[in-house]
Amino acid sequence: MRRTRLTHACVAALLMIGSWTAAGTLPAAAQDAPDSPASRTTDSAPASTALLEAMQRDFGLSRAEAVDRLAAEQEATDLAPEARKTAGSAYGGAWFDTGTEKLTVAVTEDAGASTVRALRASGAAVRTVEHSARQLDAAKARVDRIDAPSGVSSWSVDPAANTVVVNVVGDRRGDNDVRAFVAKAREAGPVTVRSVRAQAETFAAGTVGGDPYYTGNVRCSIGFSVHGGFVTAGHCGGAGQQVRGWDGSYIGNFQGSSFPENDYAWVNVGSGWWTVPVVLGWGTVSDQLVRGSAEAPVGASICRSGSTTHWHCGRVLAKNETVNYSQGAVRQMTKTSVCAEGGDSGGSFISGDQAQGVTSGGWGNCSSGGETWFQPVNEILNRYGLTLHTA
Repeated sequence: MRRTRLTHACVAALLMIGSWTAAGTLPAAAQDAPDSPASRTTDSAPASTALLEAMQRDFGLSRAEAVDRLAAEQEATDLAPEARKTAGSAYGGAWFDTGTEKLTVAVTEDAGASTVRALRASGAAVRTVEHSARQLDAAKARVDRIDAPSGVSSWSVDPAANTVVVNVVGDRRGDNDVRAFVAKAREAGPVTVRSVRAQAETFAAGTVGGDPYYTGNVRCSIGFSVHGGFVTAGHCGGAGQQVRGWDGSYIGNFQGSSFPENDYAWVNVGSGWWTVPVVLGWGTVSDQLVRGSAEAPVGASICRSGSTTHWHCGRVLAKNETVNYSQGAVRQMTKTSVCAEGGDSGGSFISGDQAQGVTSGGWGNCSSGGETWFQPVNEILNRYGLTLHTA
């Protein structure tokens, strides 16, 4: 029983940020990996029937439109790295346009005609912009060096707007310390200020029922299975702390943890527990197999699985965003339109069958809406020398 239940928990974590093929609410109880619906998905199918139904419900798409969207997003994901190489120093960023269902690549005016032709021939749309990605990244790095007050929620490069966007809590824009931060940020380069409804916060929670893992009196969600354990959020526990499963039995210990500045950690698994390459669908969609960790572009669909709100989907809004939590800033995060609540921290973000990251925090909830950030999974794997457990 213990092994089966942990398998479900690991699955839940996998879903949190990974691939866009999932949609819905967070995990409930999963089936053993060999018999799960996701394990029976064929390579020819873009997604399970349950997943397509969730996309239709959450995004207002027909079944055919959902199938087409998944295929288009996969093409954009595959194209993005090569498009960046083709654009070279003229590269201004890229994103998935849900209207055209194409990858849009921004280039500066010094991009040669041959470069533009090559990008269009590859299937990408091309937009001319003023600032290169290198210039925008440099401006964002300068903003990173400014101490941010609590009224500033986050900041990142927006490739479509070709600017660094600073997100400020709406009713705090007039605060002197917020105005001072914005003034310094604008000195760093092209900056646009946008209003958000609330301050960023992490999504850990006190001990309550569900299908999570526990560290002391904190409940969080498993992210993705790796060989030897699972990855999760760093704010859920420090190195050496013990981790208990849904039934209160010992799973393992935090082997590494970093928060703030980063928000990642990994836990070893033993004592009768095991790992599987699955993200829980919580009965909303079929449990999802994890087959890799190719990074989805801005604009792509993405879904999350967590122990409180289960399975929900949305879009990738920004990358390399700096989030200003009360505990300190966390950098290189990815922002999404997916909701989350306390206890969902550490859970899986997945796009299609590709792991994307682990839930860090956000604002709002799954009743009135909100936004979330996740720590990209590839950074965690590289930091600790881990290997993602894939199907």
